[in-house]
Amino acid sequence: MAINDPISDMLTRIRNAAGNKSKTVECLNSKVCRGIADVLRDEGYIEGYEVLEDGRQGKIKVKLRYGPRGETVLHWLRRESKPGRRVYQRVDDLPRPLQGLGIAIVSTSRGVMSDRKARTERVGGELLCLVG
Repeated sequence: MAINDPISDMLTRIRNAAGNKSKTVECLNSKVCRGIADVLRDEGYIEGYEVLEDGRQGKIKVKLRYGPRGETVLHWLRRESKPGRRVYQRVDDLPRPLQGLGIAIVSTSRGVMSDRKARTERVGGELLCLVG
């Protein structure tokens, strides 16, 4: 089955796996999806990920992170920019989810990064998703 939006597919798989208390989840491999996984790992929402080769596009195996009593660290994920409606933000207009406790993931000309890093580097871009 063809997937029109691999970013939404990745976020939905991670959201569903976190809701099911799964340890790992497999997503399709792409440069943007690896960038999102890098940001989630750097911000502490996932343990890490590894790229699995399958002879075609490949897959990303994401290891989810939970608290000491098994509570989810990743409470919600929301896709903002969609194929039918792209959302671009200037650096001054980037949202601060949960008054700075969450993150916004932004695709910039310097790569995929969190809103905090985008503010320090003073670059805006496409607002991919919000994480809390």
